[in-house]
Amino acid sequence: MLNVAIKAARRAGNIINRASLNSERIQVTRKQHNDFVTEIDQAAEAAIIDTLKEAFPDHSFLGEETGETPSSTTNQTSNHVWIIDPLDGTTNFIHGFPQYAVSIALAVDGVLQQAVVYDPNRDELFTATRGAG
Repeated sequence: MLNVAIKAARRAGNIINRASLNSERIQVTRKQHNDFVTEIDQAAEAAIIDTLKEAFPDHSFLGEETGETPSSTTNQTSNHVWIIDPLDGTTNFIHGFPQYAVSIALAVDGVLQQAVVYDPNRDELFTATRGAG
């Protein structure tokens, strides 16, 4: 599962890196005061969910931009839920500050089991697996 999460994070990172080359063209929407969303957040989240859903169609998703998405096989919330922040640090990204990351975690029965944080700007990847660091 961790390898698929890494693949999803890198896929989202590619979208973010391409967008950072044309940051002045990015459309920004305000969700709340000091809480922004861009088309890049949405595209990166869709890429992550597509990648994970292809490998785990019976899992559910909780995305910062899309909210809760049930399992595509049962149309119900699964005991395996992927928690996704596709562009953690959107405000930094909007302002051209290179401190942002892709964050993905897997909870099974409400307990976090896997986590991936990927900094596409520096190509740094951090992972954790419950019981293995």
